Amino acid sequence: MARTGVLREWSKGSVGEGIEITSEPSKAPPEGITRYRQTRSGRPKTIAAIPCFNEEAFIGEIVRQASRHVDQVIVVNDGSRDGTAKVAAAAGATVISHEANRGYGAAIESCFKAARTNGTNIMVTLDGDNQHTPEEIDAVIAPIAKGEADLVIGSRFLQPSQHVNAPLSRKLGINAITWLFNFGSRAKVSDAQSGFRAYGREVIDAIRVTKTGMAASIEVLAKAREDGFVICEVPISCRYDSQSSTQNPLSHGVGVAFAVIEFRLRSVWPRRGASDGSSKGERGWITREGQGPRC
Repeated sequence: MARTGVLREWSKGSVGEGIEITSEPSKAPPEGITRYRQTRSGRPKTIAAIPCFNEEAFIGEIVRQASRHVDQVIVVNDGSRDGTAKVAAAAGATVISHEANRGYGAAIESCFKAARTNGTNIMVTLDGDNQHTPEEIDAVIAPIAKGEADLVIGSRFLQPSQHVNAPLSRKLGINAITWLFNFGSRAKVSDAQSGFRAYGREVIDAIRVTKTGMAASIEVLAKAREDGFVICEVPISCRYDSQSSTQNPLSHGVGVAFAVIEFRLRSVWPRRGASDGSSKGERGWITREGQGPRC
C-alpha cells in the first residue's frame, strides 16, 4: 500500500546458518507472476509465527487455537531443551529449529525469513508463553487486511482493562521504554514492547532484524517508522500468571532501554548531508488531537 505518515488507533467496524527446518515452507511464486500466494478461499495468505524457548507446556494449544485464524502456523524453536519442537509439530505447526538458543531477535528474524520465502501476505507474531490470546488474531490483522495499515501493534495499554494484569514493575518498565521510544517524535505508540503484532508484505520484505535479544522489538518499530510505513494499534488482552514464562524484567529492561536510546539518537541526530536533520520517516508524520496514540 502507499506509505504515509499517519498512525491511527484502529476502530473495530533462504534460512540462515544454524537453523534447521523441520517442516519445509512452500516456495515463493516466481517473479513476475504473482507477488502473494492466495489461499483457496481467495484471500491473501496469512501466517502466525511464534518464537519459542522451552514452551512445551503451552505451545500445542496455542498452535491449535492460532490455526483457526490463519493459513499456516510457524513455530521458531530457539534452541529449546524441552519438547517444544515435537509438541508444536504434533499440533500441526511448521517448525523451524535453531541448533542453539540465539535470542528473541534471532527468532523473530527467522519468522521474517520464513514469511519472505513462502508467499506470505500478512504475518502475525505472538508469544509462545501463554500470555497472548490467539482468538484476537483477527482483530490484530484486520487493519492490514483492509488496507489501512502496514504494521499493527497489539497494545496492552491502549484500552487498559482487567484483561491485562501486568505486574506493576513490568508495566513501569514497559512504560519507560515506550516513553523513550516516543521521545522527540510526533509518531507515538502506547506499547513499544508488545510481541503481538501483524506485518503486511511490504514490511516483511523491508525489515531485517539485526538485534539478537529483546531489543529487536524496538528495532523493528524504529525501522518501520523511519521507512514511513503506516503503523496502527489495536487493544489486546494479556495474561501474566505464575505459569507464564517471562524474562527477568530488570535485565530485559536495561538492554532494551539502551537500544531505544540508540535508535532514538539515530532518528533525531542530524544525518550527514541532511539539511534539516530529519529522517525520512519523521517528516510528514502527524498526530490528531484528542484521539489517542498516533504515529
